[in-house]
Amino acid sequence: MTRAVYWFTQDLRVSDNPGLQALLAGSQAVAFVYVLNPKDFEHRNYQQKAIGHHRWRFLSESLIDLSRQLHRRGHTLTLLEGEPGEQIQQFVQQHQVHELGVAHQVGWFEQQALANVRRACVNLVVRSVWNTTLFDRADIEHAPLGSFSRFRSYVEKQDTPIAPIAQTLPQPWPAPFEGEMFNRPHKRFVSQLNHYSAQLIQDDHELSAVKTENGFIGGEQAAQDHLHGYFNTGLPDTYKQTRNALDDWSSSTKFSPYLALGNLSPRQICHRLKQYENDNGANDSTYWIGFELLWREYFQWLVFQNPKQCFLFQGGATDKPLTSFYPQRFAKWCKGETPFPLVNACMHQLNATGYMSNRGRQIVASCLVNELALDWRFGAAYFQQQLIDYDVASNWGNWQYIAGVGADPRGGRFFNLDKQTQIYDPKGEFINTWNGEGSTTVLDAVDAADWPI
Repeated sequence: MTRAVYWFTQDLRVSDNPGLQALLAGSQAVAFVYVLNPKDFEHRNYQQKAIGHHRWRFLSESLIDLSRQLHRRGHTLTLLEGEPGEQIQQFVQQHQVHELGVAHQVGWFEQQALANVRRACVNLVVRSVWNTTLFDRADIEHAPLGSFSRFRSYVEKQDTPIAPIAQTLPQPWPAPFEGEMFNRPHKRFVSQLNHYSAQLIQDDHELSAVKTENGFIGGEQAAQDHLHGYFNTGLPDTYKQTRNALDDWSSSTKFSPYLALGNLSPRQICHRLKQYENDNGANDSTYWIGFELLWREYFQWLVFQNPKQCFLFQGGATDKPLTSFYPQRFAKWCKGETPFPLVNACMHQLNATGYMSNRGRQIVASCLVNELALDWRFGAAYFQQQLIDYDVASNWGNWQYIAGVGADPRGGRFFNLDKQTQIYDPKGEFINTWNGEGSTTVLDAVDAADWPI
């Protein structure tokens, strides 16, 4: 009897999951696991946590939804705690697993965890597919990654095919593994997750203070509802004109959190976009939605090609950035207590909701790098902690792009804060809503009397 386990990572969904589909089709018994690493909740990442309270809430909702879907099919989602590679190794060995299914990983640490499993379990058959990208590697192996413009031009000129949506999952599903842990009711999983949350709250008072709603509900069901709801409106026709709004739910697609955890696949969005264009006609705005999907895709392959480089201070640049680290400035940036009202408002929004518009992210990143002269990696780490839509490739790739150490021939981005305010918040409504004015007028609380003689 072939015993297989599917390891969910950044693909927390059942539909359009070709890796899951392949594993179910070739197995007689199957189990499903997700690994939580307690170290992700420690201040180990440039003094930040890898997972903050907003993303934890969204992740928890996504896992609960996935558990519910598996339970309806007679299965249990098993939650493992510890270093992912080690936990999967132990699970494979303890339960005599023959095959492991998992999505291909683009991040360095994620790749290393899977590589460690392969080394430790030499007889294990690992089936890994591209579950989180528009294209398979073979489709774009010759695509240039020196800049996004060249990548986009190649993909569009070659008319690179996007894989079809995965077929319906086989029915019935293989049997679950024997044993009590593989036949637990869904409410036991929810109870386990709530217990883990309670432990986190006990260790981190920030978690217990989360009250602000951001409009997002985690999970595949909510993601599908949002996908169909968005394309059943006329909003795609005006996306290009509205996408830079700072604080309006309907101004952008709001797909990013669902893409980050894999509640939706980029293929599902792309195919639904094509259907919308076939039914309603294409225009610059519908093209721009696809453009943004390609922008995300570009960073996935860029990071996959050289996963270590996205974390390096110098990145792929010839020279190091002319920045340093000033703890007081960084703390003020994080709290939204800088001399720049628009930046403060954006940071207050991020801290309260776990979300910020694309334009807001560019503005505050430019401020950190250019006005505050801070090491960009600390900003990237803070975004990783705070954002519900954190994605390793998009986050670290875009920060390098702003800092001038990524794949950008123009060498970084500078946003004039006064000009950005005049364009995107001319009446000060966003600044007033998010209390951006504050009272801070200086960056550093150091005067001449403190200088050494």
